Amino acid sequence: MVRQVLKAFSVVLGVSLVCSFLVTSTIVLLEQRRAHNKLAHKIESLLALAEIPVGAEADPVQIYRSHIRPMLVDLESGRVAKPGAFRMDDLIVYDIERMARHPEHAVIIPRDLDLADIKRRPRYLPVYLRMADPGFTHLILPIYGRGLWSTLYGYLALKSDLVTIAGIGFYEHKETPGLGGEVDSPRWKASWPGKQAFDEQGRLAIRVMQGSVDPRQPEAIHHVDGISGATLILAAWIIWFGIG
Repeated sequence: MVRQVLKAFSVVLGVSLVCSFLVTSTIVLLEQRRAHNKLAHKIESLLALAEIPVGAEADPVQIYRSHIRPMLVDLESGRVAKPGAFRMDDLIVYDIERMARHPEHAVIIPRDLDLADIKRRPRYLPVYLRMADPGFTHLILPIYGRGLWSTLYGYLALKSDLVTIAGIGFYEHKETPGLGGEVDSPRWKASWPGKQAFDEQGRLAIRVMQGSVDPRQPEAIHHVDGISGATLILAAWIIWFGIG
């Protein structure tokens, strides 16, 4: 009787160990694949705003390295910072959320200036140039801010005049489809190109309005239609206060 109990216990224990190993291995393998796919999606979002086509069989990481020049900007001084612990290749995987909590790099935003409801920001943020000969054609800025259910992370691209918006896109959010999730709508994203980010005095003027923009108003060149059911505040202004 005791032998049968021990045998049954050994079988159960063996099956449990094998199943645990299989589940753990699957989680590790899927996590690696998920991280790879997440990075690829982030890079493809950036390349799309830089108007760089990515073929189905192309390696987005290689295209990024060939066409994009990343720079780390010190938002306190507005100057390009020495990378220090950050290699240039690390700037595409720069974790804004983690760096905003880093005790050495986090900056608390005063409540009256926290338009994006993010509470704190990193001291350093990467920006990306699509290089051309000569100069560059696009400057891509990381943007983020609170929506209805989540923090939205994306990019805002400017043309080489640093005033005209080339496009906008988000690579990460948890907003509701049909509401805040409309930030992914091609129609809404198509309303951004050609808008002017700054007015004639160089002041930040781009705004996401509540409701629709009246195209007859002179300010319409700086305004974009709002999205019903979502609070979308973009924090590109953080970078530009630092650069300016």
